[in-house]
Amino acid sequence: MKGGELIAEFLKSEGFPYVFGVCGHGTVGILDALYDVSDSLKLISPRHEQIAGHMADAYFRVAHRPVATLTSCGPGSANMVMALANALSDSSAFLAITANVPTQQFNRGPFQEIHRHNAADFPAVVRPVVKRSFQPTRVDMLPLALRQSVETMLGGRPGPVQLDVPFNVFQESDEVEIERCASAPRRAGAAPEDVVRAVDMLLAAERPAAFIGHGVTLAEAGPELSALAEALELPVISSPNGMGCLSMDHRLSLGFIGRNGAFPANQVGRHADLVLAIGARFDDRSASSWLPGYSWNFPATKLIQVDVDVDEIGRNYSADLGLVADARVFLQQMLAELESRGSAAPERRRWLSQIEDWRAEWQAFVAPNFDIHSSPVRPEQVVAGCRRVLPDDAIISLDSGVHHNWFMQFWEARQPQAMLNAWGFSAMGFGVSGILGAKLARPDRPCVSICGDGGFMMTPQVLATAVEYDIPAVWVVWNNFAWGAIRDIQYGMFEGREIGTGFYSGANQTPYNPDFAALARAHGVEGVTVKDSRDFEGALEAAVAARKPCLLDVHVDAEIRPPATGSWRLPPLPAKDPVYGKPLTAEEI
Repeated sequence: MKGGELIAEFLKSEGFPYVFGVCGHGTVGILDALYDVSDSLKLISPRHEQIAGHMADAYFRVAHRPVATLTSCGPGSANMVMALANALSDSSAFLAITANVPTQQFNRGPFQEIHRHNAADFPAVVRPVVKRSFQPTRVDMLPLALRQSVETMLGGRPGPVQLDVPFNVFQESDEVEIERCASAPRRAGAAPEDVVRAVDMLLAAERPAAFIGHGVTLAEAGPELSALAEALELPVISSPNGMGCLSMDHRLSLGFIGRNGAFPANQVGRHADLVLAIGARFDDRSASSWLPGYSWNFPATKLIQVDVDVDEIGRNYSADLGLVADARVFLQQMLAELESRGSAAPERRRWLSQIEDWRAEWQAFVAPNFDIHSSPVRPEQVVAGCRRVLPDDAIISLDSGVHHNWFMQFWEARQPQAMLNAWGFSAMGFGVSGILGAKLARPDRPCVSICGDGGFMMTPQVLATAVEYDIPAVWVVWNNFAWGAIRDIQYGMFEGREIGTGFYSGANQTPYNPDFAALARAHGVEGVTVKDSRDFEGALEAAVAARKPCLLDVHVDAEIRPPATGSWRLPPLPAKDPVYGKPLTAEEI
């Protein structure tokens, strides 16, 4: 069997549905093998390698099944660094097959070899942004490398894995057999005595809260989380990648925390006496840059931290009880322990009543702005319009940018795996490109990318791919003629001065962007420009109903900013206080 045939047959046997890849001279040795299995393993070739990586990342986040990418030597695979870093930061998995020069030419400096420090050294380029890198240099090394790649990728905390294959290995033959992967990833539980202690701590707390992240989503632990929250009358704060595990219209769901979180979530974080964190990282944006009393109040607040990755336990806050466990297994253990005790839900009326007061206060502050129609469109109308038009099972994807800040604060995710965020690495282009992978994973559900004008221009080639492969995704381009999130930081920290963050043309510095709707139509995608909020919902409804690729160029008012309820510090610049709500003082802490 040739190496290329072995790889193709392995991917087919392991149930990989797609390979997302861009051809190059380094990969021609495997393309013919993919042709032979194309009935069950489909090759989709976007017009840029970064798009392939983001598609694979988003596919896994939605389906929790991996796909592979295929890129050629040198620049083709170098274009994958952004997508790999984004996936690793958010614990998403795909198998990145990168081509390299023939082993017979190692260290001779052939076309596209990186060799200054080590022969065929491209794995060194991506090693910091993958969970593991493998470089089989003979066909007989492929079976083990393939099996270990997939098991490493999916075991424990998921992450992308690189398989770097020299060109000749695709075409050379050997007497080899495929090694099958383990039937399912291993799921570890917590020690029974630690489960007992965690239950005791939660029952004894007067003002407890849960903080959940992507770990709960990846474990598909939404039902168990909902059951535990209701059994303990436990309010739940969510990171963006955990949103929807507890439906955000549930009475115990508080939304996001941090600078652009909801006011009730920050208030609960500030005043809780115990926090149960499950699969969440306490990064700077969800912890107001770890400033005491702004979002969290550790160590005055006790912390139970549960994570499948031991390195996350205590990374930013010391845990009073740290447990290394899969989120769903741990939640099942907690429910079983509560059931064995036969105890009723603890009395939380005073705590929950206080939370309802904070919720009402926040709603009274923000609600009036959601009723204002204008041209250009107020940001609140985009969020509210998407919520009114899109069904609960719709999938949205978001890049980094000011539009993401608005959706973190006000989006109500009703299901898990339905809000895809470039969170840890914040790669622009992820949401724009990833929505194609999401639609391939769930072709029966509406898939909408809400993306900034800056982010869309990072990977506009998605339009061609959507038409070429008939992928009916929808793009809502949040057009504010600026790198809006960065311009707002610049305005806030440097006395209103701006340079390099607005899009302008000509001597008069007229706001400039391409005509995105016309650009879409040039690709064969339906394109509509929306400048008045009264037109937005109808345009979005029509785009979703069309069941073909569509783009809405929505002109959004750049002068309206989401109200910060926490903080975000960029040392040595001083942190800004919240626009709404006050952090606890040292005396209150």
